Amino acid sequence: MRTLPVLVYDGDCGFCTASVRMLERRVRPRCVSVARQRAGLGALGVDGDRARHEVLWVTPAGTVYGGSDAVAKLLLSAGGAWSLLGAALLVPVARNAAHVLYRLVADNRSRLPGRTEACSVAESRRT
Repeated sequence: MRTLPVLVYDGDCGFCTASVRMLERRVRPRCVSVARQRAGLGALGVDGDRARHEVLWVTPAGTVYGGSDAVAKLLLSAGGAWSLLGAALLVPVARNAAHVLYRLVADNRSRLPGRTEACSVAESRRT
């Protein structure tokens, strides 16, 4: 049984990969980060379509959180001031705003710094 949560992200997306690497360096979440392309999604109990749509936080017990909720769980895991921000993101009004902001960024990642051709391909598959 896993003892750490798993953060599943799009390893083909430069923006996503750079964001995860920055979070690992500065926030230091207590988790294992793995690109969805190498994650063994079935073993994690994760649906491939969902993993293509949003970042995922999979707890050791198998609970899956996605999008802004996954980001909140990541921040909570880091402790300190980061956990306060993570907890704030789960308060209903902030949670709704965080979800809208997450979708705005995720749906437009092909226009953001660090983007790759894979970001545009993934975006075109959603529409």
